[in-house]
Amino acid sequence: MIDSHVKDSAAFTGGGTGGHVFPGIAVYESLRSLTHDTVDCFWIGSRGGIEEELLKRFSIQYEGIHAGKLRRYFSFKNFTDVIKILMGYIEARRILKRRRPRVLFSKGGFVSVPPVIAAHRLGIPVVTHESDVDPGLATRINSRYADVICVAYEKTAAAFPEEQREKVVVTGNPVRDEIWRGNRTKGRALLGVPDGKKVLLVLGGSLGARAINDLIAAIVDDLLPHCFIVHQMGSLSFVPSHREGYVTKALFEGDFPDILMASDLVVSRSGAGTLWENAVCRKPAILIPLGMGSSRGDQVKNAEIFRSMGAARVLDEEGLTPLRLKEEILSLIRDEESLLRMRNALAGFATKNASSDIASILFSYIKKEEV
Repeated sequence: MIDSHVKDSAAFTGGGTGGHVFPGIAVYESLRSLTHDTVDCFWIGSRGGIEEELLKRFSIQYEGIHAGKLRRYFSFKNFTDVIKILMGYIEARRILKRRRPRVLFSKGGFVSVPPVIAAHRLGIPVVTHESDVDPGLATRINSRYADVICVAYEKTAAAFPEEQREKVVVTGNPVRDEIWRGNRTKGRALLGVPDGKKVLLVLGGSLGARAINDLIAAIVDDLLPHCFIVHQMGSLSFVPSHREGYVTKALFEGDFPDILMASDLVVSRSGAGTLWENAVCRKPAILIPLGMGSSRGDQVKNAEIFRSMGAARVLDEEGLTPLRLKEEILSLIRDEESLLRMRNALAGFATKNASSDIASILFSYIKKEEV
């Protein structure tokens, strides 16, 4: 018998990067709104993982488990990580059995696999979401156990085995409500941007992007006469700035939506979450995706969609010089017509429907009568 105080509950899982956390937060917010805060929600993530730190701003309970990395290549770490994954499964199963949620929503990342398998074996419905064009290994595993597979793009459905495609629902990527509420005037005032000066926003991701940081460091003095620069460096490589007109941060917190809205051009990787937040705010971008040498190539495919729309320029990191990046930045920051065309290309691309549609799927399981 399930206790009444945990009867109507939903579990969330995912982590490793902000891209596996913030879209889940968007769905969490929509579910709270849909259910008028009557559903008890909690998040299963890795102990000491970045998701635990990122989730502190939100009123969601956190349960930590061991997490091991899934690799497609040989590594001696695979042997120790198998033990971590097994421990994570046992811990996740114990948590789910104790709290017995009506549904588990997975946003991906290595930590999500043990909870997804545990939920499936306990008879708890699983809804998983893939943000990228090409599903990652964690999603490919999770999809075998999922009742519903949500994806951002129509073409992603073809990446799953034929027997799984009937479970696929195209929802787009969820974006937090606070991003939609960003205010350009407030952001410029917060940063102290002089009137008439454009803002360049450099995003390295939650863990930072050393290559982008190094490129910007080499050209920052050349850029400052032409634009105000806000640079999110990541927690691993943060360097305070003492230059006027150049603001550096390790991570953005509650002020990020206003800062994003204040920007005129974004330089970033092409993780799915970043791209959709840019799209919501209609921000032209110069994208420097992680290549095949450093990833599975998902960012390259993500970037190509936005390049083909005319919303972004894409630069290959291999062989990219500071001079080339400077030329691309200045050519856009000085060209209001090009920036306008890129903004217009994003009009109507991202809507608020993604998070609410996924929340509705979760609610359909929550409101089912217990059998």
